[in-house]
Amino acid sequence: MTIESGDYRLFRDFLERSCGIVLGDGKEYLVKSRVGNLMREQGIGTLGELARRLESTQQRQLRKSVLDAMTTNETMWFRDGYPFDILRERLLPELARSKQRVRIWSAACSSGQEPYSIAMVVEEYLSSQLAAFAGGIEIVATDLSSQVLQQAQSGIYAESALARGLSLERRKRFFDPVEGGYQVKPAVRGRISFRQINLLEDFTALGNFDLIFCRNVLIYFRMELKREILRRLRGRLKPGGSLLLGASETTLDLGHCYQMEYCNPGVIHRAC
Repeated sequence: MTIESGDYRLFRDFLERSCGIVLGDGKEYLVKSRVGNLMREQGIGTLGELARRLESTQQRQLRKSVLDAMTTNETMWFRDGYPFDILRERLLPELARSKQRVRIWSAACSSGQEPYSIAMVVEEYLSSQLAAFAGGIEIVATDLSSQVLQQAQSGIYAESALARGLSLERRKRFFDPVEGGYQVKPAVRGRISFRQINLLEDFTALGNFDLIFCRNVLIYFRMELKREILRRLRGRLKPGGSLLLGASETTLDLGHCYQMEYCNPGVIHRAC
C-alpha cells in the first residue's frame, strides 16, 4: 500500500482530533502495519478513503476498530519499578490514616498490567503491615481502547506476558493457572473496575481520587493538550492528592496546580 502525503495528513488529523495522539512525519510505516489488514478486510483502497469514511457518523464501528489498532499499548508489570516503591513506602502509609474510602485511578491502563500491579502492592502492604483502611481501597482503570479493556477485565495473560516484569514469587501468589495462560486471582481482580474513557473527553463522572497514575501517555499529545489534561486531572484529585507521571513527563508550567515532591528516584506531584 502506497500512502500519499495528502492522505497521510487527513488520517493524522483524524487521529489527533479523536484521541490526541500526534503522528509525526515519516510514520507511514506504522499506519500500514496497524490498519493495513483492516483496510483490506473493509475493501478500502487508500488511506484517504479510510480517513473520509471515518468522518461519517455511520461508521462508528470502523472508528472504534481504527482507534483500537492505532492506540499504543506498550506495557509491562511494575513498569519502571520506583512508582510502585513510592506507592508502598510513602503513599499507602499516608492513605492508611484516612477514615474514608481510598480511590486510585490508573489512566490509560492498556491491557491491565499497571492497575493489577497497583492492586498487588496494595495486597502486599495490607498483609505485611496489618494495616486497615476503614473505607476500603478502590482502583479504577480506564483506557480508550475497548479491545485492551476486554483483555484487562479477563485478567488472563499468556506466560510470555507474565515474563515482562513479574517475579516468580508474585506469579505464584497472585495468579491461577487456567486454559490459555494464567489469571489474576479474584481477590486482586475484585479491587479494580475497568471503564472506557477518552482523556480528551469529560471524565468528571469518575469522581475524585487520592492518587492518579497517568504514566507514559501525555508524551503522545501536543503541548496545549497536555496542559489541558493536566489541569483536568488536578480537578479530579482530592486536596493534597497525588499524581504520578512517566519518567520523561512533567506538569509543565502548572506550578499553581501541582507541587513537586522528590523521592529519588521519582517525583510525586501533589495537588495544590
